[in-house]
Amino acid sequence: MSFDPRDTAAFADFVRRQGRAVVATVAQSGAPEAALVGVAALDDGTLIFDTRDDSRKIHNLGRNGRVAIVVGTEGDVTVQVEGVATIASGASRDRHGTAYNEQFPGSRALDQGFAVVVVQPEWVRVYDASARPAVVTEANW
Repeated sequence: MSFDPRDTAAFADFVRRQGRAVVATVAQSGAPEAALVGVAALDDGTLIFDTRDDSRKIHNLGRNGRVAIVVGTEGDVTVQVEGVATIASGASRDRHGTAYNEQFPGSRALDQGFAVVVVQPEWVRVYDASARPAVVTEANW
């Protein structure tokens, strides 16, 4: 199911149906580091994931908030996202962690020892391999 990458509702729906993404961060050495995470989406396209607060992702994001994300590890449609991630705290952690828990009941997002990461997409690319030739559309947000 291809969609216009400017359509935040379609983007959020795609992310919610997929539920997983590969998130790449930048290590202190400059090397890329990637991990598979559960990912939730708000209606405005904001992405949310949780991780242990001592993970490599958190250490990397503390130095450099730039992330690249791939959603759609199965099927013909994948979405690439580039944006800025922040480690939520205070009321933002509560609000975004609650939104994550609504999409992933029983998650540990708000538990002690876990961090909630909020990603604001800046660029989205939709790749649909079901079409011949493949349909590729992208947009800056």
